[in-house]
Amino acid sequence: MAQDEVPQANSPQDLPRQDAQPTGDELALRRRVSDLEREEVADVLREAAGEGRLSYTELEDRLETLYAAKTYGELVEIAADLPNGPTAPTSATAPVGHQSLNQVAPVINVFLSDSKRMGNWLAPQRQEVHAVLGDVTLDYTEAQMQYDEYFIDVKSILADVKIRVPQNAIVHLDSNPILGSVSEQEAGIGGVVQPDQTPVKVFHIRGTAILGDIKVKRGPRLSKRLRLT
Repeated sequence: MAQDEVPQANSPQDLPRQDAQPTGDELALRRRVSDLEREEVADVLREAAGEGRLSYTELEDRLETLYAAKTYGELVEIAADLPNGPTAPTSATAPVGHQSLNQVAPVINVFLSDSKRMGNWLAPQRQEVHAVLGDVTLDYTEAQMQYDEYFIDVKSILADVKIRVPQNAIVHLDSNPILGSVSEQEAGIGGVVQPDQTPVKVFHIRGTAILGDIKVKRGPRLSKRLRLT
């Protein structure tokens, strides 16, 4: 090197680049899945095969891939071309500062037992309930609700499922009772504790009741209405 030559400093593009932090959506796709979530997608695959959307060979191949899947992103890929399959999270549909990882909750599976979500709990945007010979209560009147719309899919077999929504909620109820009952009821004795001035939430509820009951109720439970708790 000549004496008058001066080594040039590295330009910004020559410097080693640091890996960007993964976004909330990327973290959601990397999340490890449970056996229950695999079974949920397996039901989607079997239903699609029953409707003629998949051949028997395709069903077997996808089920084999499904049971080897480790992450939520793999589940999305397996059923991406089918209705009712898991969907990739999108930041556009999630509130600011809230990771889409919390949009979908684990399936509530009840068999000969009870399950309750009451009080100040964080309500996921999508919830699925499978109840057999048991009781399930979902009370949204005091829950932390970060979304404008909620989607609840309930299957009740010889079970009693109660869904309590805010007094001013908009409910779209898609019912399929088979020797069972799916009903929407207003608040009873005691009325409402105070005028509900919270933003209106929309609930999309799909209920299948086989020899069971699914009840959608409005307003706080009786003890709250009577100011007993």
